[in-house]
Amino acid sequence: MNTRLPPPIILLLAAGAVWGIDWLVPAARVNAPWLSTSALALAAAAGTVVLVAAVWFARQKTTINPLHPERASHLLTTGPYAISRNPIYLADAALLLAWALWLGNGAGVLMVPVFMRTLTRLQIRPEEQALALKFGEAYRDYCRRVRRWL
Repeated sequence: MNTRLPPPIILLLAAGAVWGIDWLVPAARVNAPWLSTSALALAAAAGTVVLVAAVWFARQKTTINPLHPERASHLLTTGPYAISRNPIYLADAALLLAWALWLGNGAGVLMVPVFMRTLTRLQIRPEEQALALKFGEAYRDYCRRVRRWL
C-alpha cells in the first residue's frame, strides 16, 4: 500500500487545524448552550462506533491495522460494515465534528470535509485497491452494495 501516514495521525492533524482555526478566527465562534452537550453526545456515539467496529475485527480474527489491509483474513460485510465500508473513519469524522462543536467555532466545521477528502485520498483508496486485489469480486460486490462513508 502506498500510504504510511496512519489515520489517527491524520485525525490529530485535522483536530489541530480545527484548534488553529478557532485561534485564528475567533469571530466565527458561536455561543450556544447546546453545543457542548451535542459535542459530548456525538463524541460518545463516535466512540461507540469505533468500539463496535473494532470488536467486529476481533471477532473475525482479522487485522485492524489500516496500514496493512492486505493482511486481512476476512472481508467484513456485516454489523457496522453493512452500513458503511469505513465505520471507524466515519466515527473519526464525527469526532472531528464533535471537537469543532466543543470549541464552538463554525469555521472549524469546515475541516470535517477536508479531513474526509484527505483520508479518502491518502488511506481509503489505497485500502480499497488492496482489498480488491485480496478479495476480488466479493469485495467489488460489497462496494456496489455499501457506500464508502454513509
